[in-house]
Amino acid sequence: MIIPLNGSWTLRAVAGPVPHGVSGRPILATVPGTVHTDLLAAGLIPDPFDGDNESLLAWIGLSSWEYTREFHVDLGAAERHDLVCEGLDTVTGITVNGAVVGRTANQHRTYRFDLRGLLNDGANRISVRFESAVEYASRMEAVYGALPHTNQHPFNSIRKTASNFGWDWGIDAVTAGIWRDIWVDSWSGVRVTRLAVTPDLLGTTGRLSVVAEFEQTGEESVELTVATGQASSMVSVKPRSVSASLTLEVPDVTPWWPAGYGDQVLHDVAVSLRAGKVVDAHTRRVGFRCVTVTTTPDEHGTPFELAVNGRPVLVRGANWIPDDAFVPRVTPDRYLTRLTDAIEANINLLRVWGGGVYEDTAFYEFCDEHGLLVWQDFMFACAAYTEREPLRTEVEEEAIDAIIRLSPHPSLVIWNGNNENIWGYVDWGWRQVLEGRTWGDGYYTRLLPDLVRSLDGTRAYTAGSPFSFDRYIHPNDPSHGTTHIWDVWNSRDYTGYADYAPRFVAEFGFQGPPAWSTLTRVVHDEPLDAHGSQMLVHQKASDGNAKLQRGYLPHFPEPKSIEDWHWTAQLNQAHAVRFGIERFRSLFPLNSGMIVWQLNDNWPVISWSAVDYDGHRKPLWYAMKQGYAPRLATIQDGPDAPQVILLNDTDEGIDGRMHLRRLDLHGRLLAEATETVRVEPRDSTRVPLPEALRFENAGDEVLVCDLPGYERAVRYSGEVREQSLIPDAFSVLVERGDGELRVVVLASAVVRDLWLAADQLSPAATVTTGLIHLLPGEVHAFTVTGPVAEVAADDVVAALWCANQLIRDQPGCRVAPGESPEGAHPLTTTT
Repeated sequence: MIIPLNGSWTLRAVAGPVPHGVSGRPILATVPGTVHTDLLAAGLIPDPFDGDNESLLAWIGLSSWEYTREFHVDLGAAERHDLVCEGLDTVTGITVNGAVVGRTANQHRTYRFDLRGLLNDGANRISVRFESAVEYASRMEAVYGALPHTNQHPFNSIRKTASNFGWDWGIDAVTAGIWRDIWVDSWSGVRVTRLAVTPDLLGTTGRLSVVAEFEQTGEESVELTVATGQASSMVSVKPRSVSASLTLEVPDVTPWWPAGYGDQVLHDVAVSLRAGKVVDAHTRRVGFRCVTVTTTPDEHGTPFELAVNGRPVLVRGANWIPDDAFVPRVTPDRYLTRLTDAIEANINLLRVWGGGVYEDTAFYEFCDEHGLLVWQDFMFACAAYTEREPLRTEVEEEAIDAIIRLSPHPSLVIWNGNNENIWGYVDWGWRQVLEGRTWGDGYYTRLLPDLVRSLDGTRAYTAGSPFSFDRYIHPNDPSHGTTHIWDVWNSRDYTGYADYAPRFVAEFGFQGPPAWSTLTRVVHDEPLDAHGSQMLVHQKASDGNAKLQRGYLPHFPEPKSIEDWHWTAQLNQAHAVRFGIERFRSLFPLNSGMIVWQLNDNWPVISWSAVDYDGHRKPLWYAMKQGYAPRLATIQDGPDAPQVILLNDTDEGIDGRMHLRRLDLHGRLLAEATETVRVEPRDSTRVPLPEALRFENAGDEVLVCDLPGYERAVRYSGEVREQSLIPDAFSVLVERGDGELRVVVLASAVVRDLWLAADQLSPAATVTTGLIHLLPGEVHAFTVTGPVAEVAADDVVAALWCANQLIRDQPGCRVAPGESPEGAHPLTTTT
């Protein structure tokens, strides 16, 4: 019997620099939750994300807190009553009826405490007291000795979400609270303490490996039974036994496939313990598939090639961070929305990054159901971690919990030991600081792989990311294993991606601001400025906005307004990442995948994300969707001449006539050619660009490639700042429908990167398409949904942006403001 303890609790501050209005005051709290969200709900603090409230509210993370509530137990209903805590954040002392039950120091694991002798028959009182995680981490750093880490706080001295202490995209809002479910488990006889259910596929036979650990209140013989569909298996367990295992084979099983390869067939598995009758029962949902990652050296270095059910999978991925700095606010509906963002961007794998959390089960269930693959980091990031006690035991228990909880999910295909720690040890000056002390290598090369091997032998394990799979090769060598590319963004222009020929890119990206409505909701500088004080609170990267400027100036003119700055920075982010995606995909089969940094945000911030915290899809999202299209046409510089590369990441070959055109910016045809092409399934074709199609005018030409079954490929002869794009190159028709707007754009000259910023019409509005290139005479219709029925047509036009607008009043622009070239039509609105 389960006695839930979720719901209403009472919260009090018990120590620390607590303001007068909060100190000693009873506060209604909600579990699961955090102190921050409870204070916010009580009206005792402003929104932590707004303005400069981050520093104003730093006292919360420096304080200690107590959660209390009453609960009722019928002692006669069961022999045992255990307190189960799925998530305590982080350092706690727990009492029941004034007696100490236990202590915790790990946000990432489940704790269970025996309440025998502590409970009353009827009313009981529980208290969970949270010590400041900042203070605890500093105290443990003094015990372990200072070890290298990024950012301000010694997050590597505590088992807690690393990014909770601030990151180069994340708010420093150190949380405390009961962040996952908590309950009293009343039971008798025998119960399962740990249950590992691991699916695998051998040929056409599904295999379930089940390991159960249990405890008993008596000395009964028990039976462990596992069943799925018509298949079942049972093993008898002798009295006083503490574990049992069995294997169930399911013949002629339908495999589980990633999206784009087949169906996501899932099977319900029932596991029960019987002692004359069923005394404990559990269910899991699994899919049968086999996973391999090939890292055998070849003539080019060391590949990193993922295969599912024997079929290679080219990874089109994104890195995932916690979707809210206050993780309990990430509901199943929010998971659904954000993971749909991933699927609709043609992403086929998410990497759960090691500075966050092991996500809620709802995350993995969605991925199972939709064929979205998961690369799962263990929670280590950008720091050296001691292998001394008590941290080592916490790491081991945490890893066991994570492996057992996540192993049933067929979407999970890779376990990864850490993020950038091996690279840090080799390259970031750690060795001289460590002076021979442990730094985590024992976790990544012994403890974690041993646990994965023993508890889940069906998935690949990699010691770190990046990783070269050879201790004598630099861990971030692009020719070997996985690589992270960060000189591009930090110090190099995005065209530097062309200098790389990586086997697999596990991180790369470029920054851009969030949607205008998201940014202005939390930044209130007067006037709004790229280097304003509150703007910089919401830019966490070192020298971030200066890097943004250095990043866009080679490609765009200097913005004339804050609105132009916002659009320029967003568009440059989209261009940068799409350039990298198309470069890396063009290297197939040398390159077997890439994972963009990053899909999402955990608060409103200027960052690398494709979707901002408020859920707005940035221009980058549309560029990523285009670059990750299963069928991609891209125009790349070849060793001797430009070439069109046609990639086909589908199971069907394609034949067609490819139409190539070279035009000027007024749409005048300069040259054209037609090629008959064939692209085999899961393959690519390279077509050299005919001589006549090669650019002659350094700035003012465009090359267009059209092929049925592919989105149009476009390449310009120069950067936006170098081109004489026509500022007023389109007219607009606004049509109103039932709950939506249809915005029809007719081009009179080449329109580069047409974008409708739907959030500028309403923060709740969405738009279907983005980053559109139009030739003269072509039409594109945007569909905008949301509360936009009363939006004026002029406001719709004001929300339309394109690269053409950025060259107005710039040196080299041959068209004066308000002047139209021959054949063009000034921008107009019609309702």
